[in-house]
Amino acid sequence: MGDKKKLEKRSKQEAKAAQRGGTTLPQTRVELLDLHRETRARRNAASHGSSEHVEAIELIGRIEIEIARIERAVDPPLV
Repeated sequence: MGDKKKLEKRSKQEAKAAQRGGTTLPQTRVELLDLHRETRARRNAASHGSSEHVEAIELIGRIEIEIARIERAVDPPLV
């Protein structure tokens, strides 16, 4: 149970850093998916159109790009 709390704390810190314009997104697919899930929950809890809602949407986009980058590296497209 302690590991889950540590992961949540780290994910929140990374999300805050990413919101400030930092580029410190996790570099593993599992961590990115965890951050994606938490950010979706934060987006859903925020008022529509609020700055927190907009920031969460932008972060979700950045996370999805990183996930796609990792997946392309594992299974590159056919040429």
